[in-house]
Amino acid sequence: MPAIEIVPSEVTFDDIHKASERIRPIAKRTPVMHSRGFDAEAKVAAFFKCENFQTGGAFKIRGASNFVYSIPEADLPRGVVAFSSGNHAQAVAIAARSLGIPATLVMPTDAPRSKLEATRAQGAKIVEYDRFRDDRAAIGARIAAETGATLVPPFDHPWIIAGQGTAALELLEEVPDLDALVAPIGGGGLMSGCSIAAKHLRPRIRVIGVEPEKGNDAFLSLAAGKRVEVPPPDTIADGLRTPVPGAITFPILQRNVERVVLVSDDEIRAAVKFLLTRLKILVEPSGAVGAAAALFGKLPAELGRVGIVLSGGNVDFDLLAGF
Repeated sequence: MPAIEIVPSEVTFDDIHKASERIRPIAKRTPVMHSRGFDAEAKVAAFFKCENFQTGGAFKIRGASNFVYSIPEADLPRGVVAFSSGNHAQAVAIAARSLGIPATLVMPTDAPRSKLEATRAQGAKIVEYDRFRDDRAAIGARIAAETGATLVPPFDHPWIIAGQGTAALELLEEVPDLDALVAPIGGGGLMSGCSIAAKHLRPRIRVIGVEPEKGNDAFLSLAAGKRVEVPPPDTIADGLRTPVPGAITFPILQRNVERVVLVSDDEIRAAVKFLLTRLKILVEPSGAVGAAAALFGKLPAELGRVGIVLSGGNVDFDLLAGF
């Protein structure tokens, strides 16, 4: 069995800064884009952190590589296992391949084929499951117990959170005078890490999360003051189908996130089309929810300069063609 690593449950800005150095060999410093056409439509000055150009096509490489590169060296030969709808799986596979260690990824049968194929192309073993009937966490834990591999969680771990926070660190280094930070919320890893970095660098910044209407667990949880689980979300935003916020991420969201706004699948589709046709960038539905919130007036009207994380760009061509 792998050794038990003692990891502090709190995540600090120093953790995020160290993660930025640790992941530098594999994670790109992605560009920040600005579009006057988008600003005119949305009535805000939007600065897009383009994680769709990231290694593996999504922000997930930040947290996955920070975690995998933090595993004790003695445990690395036994490899890693993870569960994911796609982007985290691909990121773990890329990080594992960079170290020459085996990776097993537990992925839903209805995951986008492009994400399944991209993960398999990294040399990973794929174990598929039915997300409406099976417990992916239990499957991952069983594989880890049987093989001695280290389980790499998709969001609810300090190493993951610290890695994801490097996206906001880079954004605010480039555009320091933002009034607000807007990012998607699935399990909360990206928003947790980014909110810690943003609040450290700019304490008065407003932090706003975005979810699909059909996957509104963080919205309900923040309103209730406790974690609320919803049925498996049936939304086009496949990366935001997590039914409940994480035990570690949720308290961070409670401290730092002002509000969560909701967008419909039709609004998400419209944002993907706008970004593709007007900005000439491909963003997957999960990654476009922040842009959708801005385009459809879901953000507070008084905001001026807004940083929006476009979290990924991995989308099936067949799905895109139907938009």
